[in-house]
Amino acid sequence: MISSLPSFHKGIDVASDVRLKEQLPALTEEIVATYTPDDVINHLGHCPLPSYEAVVEIVLSLKDILYPGYRRKVGLHSGNIRYHVGSTVDSLHDQLTVQIGRALRHEDRIKGNHDDCETETDYEAKGQAMALQLLHRIPELRRVLATDAQAAYDGDPACQTTDEVVFCYPGFAAITVYRIAHTLVELSVPFIPRMMTEWAHQMTGIDIHPGATVGDYFFIDHGTGVVIGETCEIGEHVKLYQGVTLGALSFKTDDDGQLIRGTKRHPTIEDGVVVYANATILGGNTVIGKDSVIGSSVWITKSVSPRTTVVLEKPQLRVRGASETSGADQGNFQI
Repeated sequence: MISSLPSFHKGIDVASDVRLKEQLPALTEEIVATYTPDDVINHLGHCPLPSYEAVVEIVLSLKDILYPGYRRKVGLHSGNIRYHVGSTVDSLHDQLTVQIGRALRHEDRIKGNHDDCETETDYEAKGQAMALQLLHRIPELRRVLATDAQAAYDGDPACQTTDEVVFCYPGFAAITVYRIAHTLVELSVPFIPRMMTEWAHQMTGIDIHPGATVGDYFFIDHGTGVVIGETCEIGEHVKLYQGVTLGALSFKTDDDGQLIRGTKRHPTIEDGVVVYANATILGGNTVIGKDSVIGSSVWITKSVSPRTTVVLEKPQLRVRGASETSGADQGNFQI
């Protein structure tokens, strides 16, 4: 009896029918035939894109020197920290130079400035300059991230130390990657910032666009499902809970029906605002005023004055017991 597919029985591998593999060359041709010049999801015949794996490694290496002693490199002390940082910075310089150079070349290609790799532009030289600018920003990144760690500690009574924030808090992990990526946006590095924040999105469930602007002492508590759009402006000492959406109200189109890009589409959150779980705040003209509190599950599309509290009306719960099937009702009560 011939098995048509691989199977496992009591730990024994039963071989598949090798004759069925004769279909594979034709199947290969069928797949390759979909790689047409009009296919928007292949990258054949062009210069290499930034490497996803290399970009992730860059983030992890940056975290090693942003938070020395917490992650991959242990046993660090005043006697060896200079060697560790020097070695990591040297490696980051080389990795960033190559990956940023690839991103710059790709951006030029999609803008129609060239069709292949044979151009006179030295993209790696540009990449090196940008890489050095990012590395020079590390002391400032550490200063800002220290305020974020302090905000998490100050804002969560369950937190015992800032060490716990660095080790355990997904909101802080997402903010770390966002701040790195946003620095690259400020340096006009294309493509790579979004790769970084989407990786963090996968890891934490928190989606922060690298183009958003976020002030010091930023805290995302719990975090899962938080969305922060590209043109958000967030002040200092702002706290968000899980499920908060800071999004666009609508997408304007031009006469050809194409989305108009580069406009202010997402809200502004001023200093000292707290936004509770599952609140939705939409629109580029929407401003949440300083020191306001936005309650859970509200939907806001208009500005809120400073020092305002916005909550839903108290809902009613209907509770039914075992007699529900007979139609008896236990009644309503307020929460």
